Amino acid sequence: MSRRCELTGKGVMVGNNVSHANNKNKRRFLPNLNEVTLQSEVLGRSFKFRISAAALRTVDHRGGLDAFLIKAKDSELSEKALKVKKEIIKAQAAAA
Repeated sequence: MSRRCELTGKGVMVGNNVSHANNKNKRRFLPNLNEVTLQSEVLGRSFKFRISAAALRTVDHRGGLDAFLIKAKDSELSEKALKVKKEIIKAQAAAA
């Protein structure tokens, strides 16, 4: 399983550990990923995603999974999240 957020696309970054003597060693900065279950109000189902803590705060700020996915760019979403987004759009079109 890749270390990439399924909703924002945030992934591993690289940099240096810098010692007091200014020695530099390569290191990896890993995203803070969590396995969470998010509820879709339109579909009435829950979905499991592996997302970053920052993405979880953004989902809450935007008003839930449905609002987040509708506003999100398709290029940042995983295949699983894209399928959910298409289901949500289809359900909203049928309800309207």
